[in-house]
Amino acid sequence: MKRSKLLIAIFIFISLTVTVTLSVSAFGKKDNKSNLYAQIELFSDAITYVMTNYVDEVNGKDLIYGALKGMLSSLDAHSQFLDPDSFKDIREDTKGEFGGLGIEISARDGLLTIISPLEGTPAYNAGVEPNDRIVKIDSVSTRNITLIDAVKKLRGKPGTDVTLTLLRESEGRIFDVLITRAVIKVEGVKEPQILEDGIGYIRIAEFQEKTPKDLDAALKKLKNERMSSLILDLRNNPGGLLDVAVSVSENFLDKGKLIVSTKGRMEEQGLQYTASKAAITDVPMIVLINGGSASASEIVAGAMQDNKRAVIMGTKSFGKGSVQTVIPLKDNSAIKLTTAKYFTPSGRAIKDEAITPDVIVEYRQLPAPDEALKKVEEVFKKVEGKEKNLENPEGIDVKNLRDNQLLRAMDLLKGIKFYSLPDKN
Repeated sequence: MKRSKLLIAIFIFISLTVTVTLSVSAFGKKDNKSNLYAQIELFSDAITYVMTNYVDEVNGKDLIYGALKGMLSSLDAHSQFLDPDSFKDIREDTKGEFGGLGIEISARDGLLTIISPLEGTPAYNAGVEPNDRIVKIDSVSTRNITLIDAVKKLRGKPGTDVTLTLLRESEGRIFDVLITRAVIKVEGVKEPQILEDGIGYIRIAEFQEKTPKDLDAALKKLKNERMSSLILDLRNNPGGLLDVAVSVSENFLDKGKLIVSTKGRMEEQGLQYTASKAAITDVPMIVLINGGSASASEIVAGAMQDNKRAVIMGTKSFGKGSVQTVIPLKDNSAIKLTTAKYFTPSGRAIKDEAITPDVIVEYRQLPAPDEALKKVEEVFKKVEGKEKNLENPEGIDVKNLRDNQLLRAMDLLKGIKFYSLPDKN
């Protein structure tokens, strides 16, 4: 009975594999197809031997799941097999609320790497930084761990602790960080405000389903407050949904302008996305990026840069420029497969080159807030001719006053505004 069930399981697996093979056989040589059949027979022999001879009784489904995990993870850092629970989690993530630490992770150079901590989350508050390497989770090595298994270890019941052993290569040290898990609620669009001199500021923390609607509301708010220029902050934004990145870009580009293109092995994977709606094109603009800006963030930054719509400022982006397609399977599991690469309007492959800013500004922390506040207060008095509370000046985010990249962006926009004023002589 057990053997008959095993043979049925193997037959189903082989049928699935052959179906996938037939769908892409036009792209390979005929001998590759014959060779694949031989390899499937090898797999059948191996799984039969394991089921029959392994020291403990094993579940056939677990073996198939393990084989699928190994197969997908051998392709690249982003292709994965998602068991039903993982598939459910990934669908919840795009809605902007999930449990865990608040980090986006990837695999780079064979090491588990943090793309970015999400602002305001436990990981962010614990001082985790982009490009930190996770070498241990609760004292267990992450060597050869899959992304899915890593996510499972990082997530857990809110209020419970997890210890990450991090390698920070920029400082040449390895250290432990204790982080308490929490329910992560990610607000896609944050902090829309007028900083000064009509300079609008919007931070996009992640590209979620609701981001376009929230961005529309933020832009409307700032236009009502007489915004004359804009800083779009994509720092530490790990990305999100492709269609959302396109929708965000459309807000700032003329109709018909190319935003991003994708190229894969199959003809239908070669797509071009262009702006198709009325946009804000008469407002000078700066986009801030850093090493934690990835995927959808790089699409937006690349579109703004290549269309000469905005000055890109900060430091080089992460370089995650590939398209993952999630393909549901019959048992509510799924395959997350890299199917194409992203290209900027000028044809640059984001995965290979990342996005290099037009103006490189390394982040450094400015003097204490009270000193910065006094400096800004002097400007406010001159411009507005009135007193403000030094401890909490109206409309000013104290955190921003220590941000040298943001202040450099503000200075550049002031310069652009000055030199664009009509000559009165």
